[in-house]
Order: sequence, then C-alpha cells, then structure tokens
Amino acid sequence: MGTMATARDVRLETVEYRADQVFGQIGRFLAQHHLSPDPLHYAFAHRVISHPDGVLAKSVAALTEGGIRLTARDIEKLGGQVAATPVSGGPPTADPVEGLVAQTQMQVEGFTDMMHAIREETQGFGRDLAASANAMRTTDNNGDIVRLTEVMLDRVQSAEARLAAATHEAEELRLKLEEARSNARSDPLTNLPNRRAFEENFGQHVAGGKSVCLAVCDVDRFKRVNDRFGHSVGDRVLKAIAETLLKNCADHMVARYGGEEFTVLFVGVSLDEAYATLERARATVAQKRYRLRESDEPLGAVTFSAGVTQARPYEGLGAVFGRADKLLYAAKDGGRNQIHRN
Repeated sequence: MGTMATARDVRLETVEYRADQVFGQIGRFLAQHHLSPDPLHYAFAHRVISHPDGVLAKSVAALTEGGIRLTARDIEKLGGQVAATPVSGGPPTADPVEGLVAQTQMQVEGFTDMMHAIREETQGFGRDLAASANAMRTTDNNGDIVRLTEVMLDRVQSAEARLAAATHEAEELRLKLEEARSNARSDPLTNLPNRRAFEENFGQHVAGGKSVCLAVCDVDRFKRVNDRFGHSVGDRVLKAIAETLLKNCADHMVARYGGEEFTVLFVGVSLDEAYATLERARATVAQKRYRLRESDEPLGAVTFSAGVTQARPYEGLGAVFGRADKLLYAAKDGGRNQIHRN
C-alpha cells in the first residue's frame, strides 16, 4: 500500500512540476511580448507553449526571430485574440488624455465654486451699501461710507486677481488637453496620424456616405534592414517612406497603422485614381537609393507592397481592411514592390 501511495505521490509531483513549468513559460512569454495577463493572451500563450513543435509555435518563432516582439495584429493573424487594454509588464497606465480631462473638470468645478464665492461677496457688498445708504439718511458723518467703499474696492480687486489667475490656469489646461488629444492620435516617429485617428476618420467618411478607397502598404523585407543596420536606421527608413507617401498622397489621409505598415484613405476618388496615386508613391520609393548617414555605406533599395480596394456603401472597416490586406499579401507573394487592387 505504501509503495502505491509513493508512486502516486511521485506522479502528482511530476504533474505539478510540469504545470508550474508551463505556467512559468507562459508568464515569461507574456512578459517578453508586453502582453497583459488577460485570459485571451493566456490562452494564446498556452497554445504556443503546450505544443512547442506545432504549427503555431513555429509561426511565432519565425515572426519573433531576432528578439522581435509580437504585435496585436500578429496574434490576430495567427488565430489568437487580443485583450482590449494590453499593458507592458505592470498595471494599466492611465490614459493621459483622460487624466487631463479629469484635471480640467476639477478646474472648472473650482472655477464655479470661486464664482459662487465672488457672488456671495458681491451680495455682501450690496447689503453693506444698503445699510450705509440708510445711515446716510440719519447722519451727516460720511467717514463710514468712505471706509466701506475702500474695503469694497479691496475685495473687488482681490476677487478680480483670483479670477484672472483661475482663467489663465484653465486656458493652460485647455491647451494641454488639445495637445494631448492630438498626440493620442499621432505617431511619434513619423508624425503621421496613428491607427486610432485613421479608424475614426474612416468611420466618419463612411457614415457620411462618401466614396472611400483604402490602401494597406507594408515595407518589403523590413526585418532585414533592422537586423543588419539596427533599429535607428530602420526608423529613418520608415520616416523617409512616410514623407514620400505623404507627398504623393497629399490630398488624402496617410497614417502609420503599426510597425512597418502604413494605410492611406482615399476619399472622393475612384479605385483607378487611388491606384494611380499610390503607384506613383511606390515608384518614387523604389527609385531611391539609401546610404548610411554615419559611414556612407549603401543601404540599397527599399520598396513597399500594397493592396488597395474600394469600400462598399456603409461597409465596416474590418471587411474593407481585410480585403486590402489580402491584396497586400497577394502583392508580396507576387514578388513584392507592387500594388494589387480590387
């Protein structure tokens, strides 16, 4: 009986050890890719860790070769789901815009309280002046009126100073709020609108019934640039391509959607016109020859592939983007440095 119990204990310990091992590997996976410990992320990580020789694990290994972190889009493409609020190694960071909104609201409330206080003081002045008027009817001594007037003026000046300071502070907060809102919709590297701004803009135009074409552009073999020359050079390449897209698509919205991926929103033009505009940008990028600023070493040609499609009336972003994305990958499979349309 003791031998059977010992064997069972050994099996339990082995199972517990393996569970702890898997749990630890999942934790390291989430930390490595800056994913929150959300059940959706945990489930994806568990699929990767529990089947190290499976197709999913191999796909993840290929995407993350060289220390590259998985993006939300990578996870979605691999069949996983992304939590609504990912975090990076800690509790969720407060949204700076929301913080400024709350601060501004508090300031407005304080401003209102001050105005109430000023009103009460003014009402007090009125009562004092009324009493003084009554006193004037019964006495020839005007000294009290003079003193009361001086006190009233001091109070008014003090209230005006407080009002001016509060107004200045509220104006500064308003400007900070506008700047924060702008930054929340801007990519810090390229200064282009970011994914949030692009999606909002798309929704507004589609809701307004406007004709919209959407292009998804992806820099070809960008990982090689980062691996060979470093991320600082890769950042300069992204900025150069962003400038070219912005110049050639000046009348349309160009955004950095994430990583080496850009999107262009063409409004009020046909699919053929959108394609022609984007083709000019592609040709311009392909003709450039980059060199390293530090050593003048040739970087060679950098190109991008793209897919562009026209949105159907009131079609959602997911469907339109998915169609453009498939066209993009068809362009990649077709040899890169080309644009497919539909």
